[in-house]
Parts: sequence; C-alpha cells; structure tokens
Amino acid sequence: MAGVFIDVKVSAEIAGDADIARKLEEVCPVGIFAAKEAGVEIVDDNLDECTLCDLCLEAAPKGSVEIVKLYEA
Repeated sequence: MAGVFIDVKVSAEIAGDADIARKLEEVCPVGIFAAKEAGVEIVDDNLDECTLCDLCLEAAPKGSVEIVKLYEA
C-alpha cells in the first residue's frame, strides 16, 4: 500500500539505473529507496516517514523523482 501522506514517483529513465539507485538509497534518511541490481525500488512501508527534505530530488537528475503530497490533492 502506498503512503497515506505522500507518494514517490521515479521516472522510467532512471528506474533501472543502479548508480542512481545507490545514490538515492544513500541520501534518504528514512529508507524510502532501496538499491537493487535492477535499479531503484520504493519501500512503500517507509513512505509516511518522509521528512520532505528533498535530498532525493537533489541526488537524481532534475525531474526524475517526484514527491506527490497526497494531502494537497
């Protein structure tokens, strides 16, 4: 199940990039991203722990990671 407060979307262009996956896993303080051989995986159970720090947005190419605030929908 996705988060109650936020959802995170990763573009298809970087989803399979293992280097970016490792970067995202490293910068996220609450473990939303997991680096796998096939690329980045979103850890759904950790989505609601997001602090909206934007470190993932800074670590990935511009526009490739999106944080969707579900409470603003």
